[in-house]
Amino acid sequence: MSAFNAIFDRPWDGEPPEPFFEPEYYWGVVWRRIFAYCVIDALVVVLLWALAAALFAGLTVVSLGGLSAIWTLYGFVPLAYHTLTIGGRHSATWGMRLMGIEVRDWSGGRPSYLQALALTVVFYLTTAATAFFVLLLVLFNRRRRTLHDFLAGTVVIRRFPRSAVLMAE
Repeated sequence: MSAFNAIFDRPWDGEPPEPFFEPEYYWGVVWRRIFAYCVIDALVVVLLWALAAALFAGLTVVSLGGLSAIWTLYGFVPLAYHTLTIGGRHSATWGMRLMGIEVRDWSGGRPSYLQALALTVVFYLTTAATAFFVLLLVLFNRRRRTLHDFLAGTVVIRRFPRSAVLMAE
C-alpha cells in the first residue's frame, strides 16, 4: 500500500484535524454537502424510487395484490441508499464522492454501517421536525458539523485536502 493510500484510509488518529491549523480539510465542505445532497443524491434517490416503484408494481400485479405490502419498503429507499454508501468503502454517498467530500468517524476511520444508519436516521428525523433549520448548526462550530454528525460521532471532510496530497508525494 502506498503512502498516499495509507493517508486516505485513516487520515488521522485521535481527534480530527483542527480547522485553525489545517483548514484545507474543511474548505467548502458546507456548500459541497448542500450541493451533493440537494442535487446529486436527490436525483439518485428519485431514480432508485422509480426503480423500486416499477419492481413493486410488477410484483403486486404478478401476485394479484398478494404482495402489495411490499410498498411499505418504499420509504426505506433513501435510508438504505445513505446508510449503505456512507458505511461502504468510500465513506460517502455518490453526491459526496462527486463533490470531493467524505464522512469519517471521530478517530479518522471509516464509519461503520451502524454509525451510517444513526447518521441517516437522525438526519431525516431532525430535518423533518425542524424544516431543515437544525442544519444551521454548521455555522456555529469550527468543524462545520451538524447535529446528526455530533450524535453519530462523525465529521465530514474534503477527500483530498492539499496538505495530505503534498505529504504523500
